[in-house]
Amino acid sequence: MSLRAAATTTVAALAAALAAALPVVVAGQAAATPVPQPPAATEGNRAAAREAAGSPGTLDTLSRFFAREGRISAAAARPRIEGETIPVHYLSPDFVAGRADAPVSRMEFLVSKAVSSDGQQAALWTAKTGAGWQVVNIATGDDEFRYGAVGARKLPGGTVFREPQIDAWYVSGGGRVLPLDEDAVRAVGDRGTTLAAYRARVVKAYGDKLPGSAYARGGKAGGYDAAAVAPGAPGAAGAGAGAPAEAVAAAAAAAGPAPGPESGLLPVIGAASAGAAVLALLGVRRVRRAQTTA
Repeated sequence: MSLRAAATTTVAALAAALAAALPVVVAGQAAATPVPQPPAATEGNRAAAREAAGSPGTLDTLSRFFAREGRISAAAARPRIEGETIPVHYLSPDFVAGRADAPVSRMEFLVSKAVSSDGQQAALWTAKTGAGWQVVNIATGDDEFRYGAVGARKLPGGTVFREPQIDAWYVSGGGRVLPLDEDAVRAVGDRGTTLAAYRARVVKAYGDKLPGSAYARGGKAGGYDAAAVAPGAPGAAGAGAGAPAEAVAAAAAAAGPAPGPESGLLPVIGAASAGAAVLALLGVRRVRRAQTTA
């Protein structure tokens, strides 16, 4: 089993790499500026996200992505989109802020699964932008789909969500929050906890790290520095579908290892209203580490 761990990098480096590697904006078009994400995944949203994931430009980028380590050639990768496009939920900043009736999580992006001819898998994060639904990140593996299935079995009808600050996955429903991986078990125990107790824990952990806090203004939000964002990021002018996907891997490699929870450098929750798909690309990369599903 594997799970992504967050690692910080510079806004400018990663935004530039993504602009070069992902076919989100072509030269001469207006920048794909972030916009608030829909509160739920409608059939129309899913269809638009899946269309973006399966576009010729995205598939071309995926071919190079799957070939980046030399296991297969780009020509032989023949990527395809499999299964349903699903919503991904993250811990909600409104819940952490203690706002009345705020749900524990909110939809941050939609994700589609890509598979290469040799069985490699990748998750295509798709978010709504000023230019429509676009692919904003490619991540190895199938965490979102795997934990979605685990959560559905553990609590049918519940909502699976991620607490990105500690890389933990949960399922919530009926006033309970249940763990889906070992990070979540460490946070809430193997039997889970009540929604009220979970709120108390995240308020204590992150209540002083919300947008607008001194922590955020001090630039400790996973390396996010608003002054460093190039105009129009993540879709900088001049980006095209023909640019090398290896730029993503190069930027990620330059970022170095992820800071552990003990470092105190936790990403600010809800750093922008556009959803973590667009936001994470401005200060976070995704890699994998060994992990056990609860």
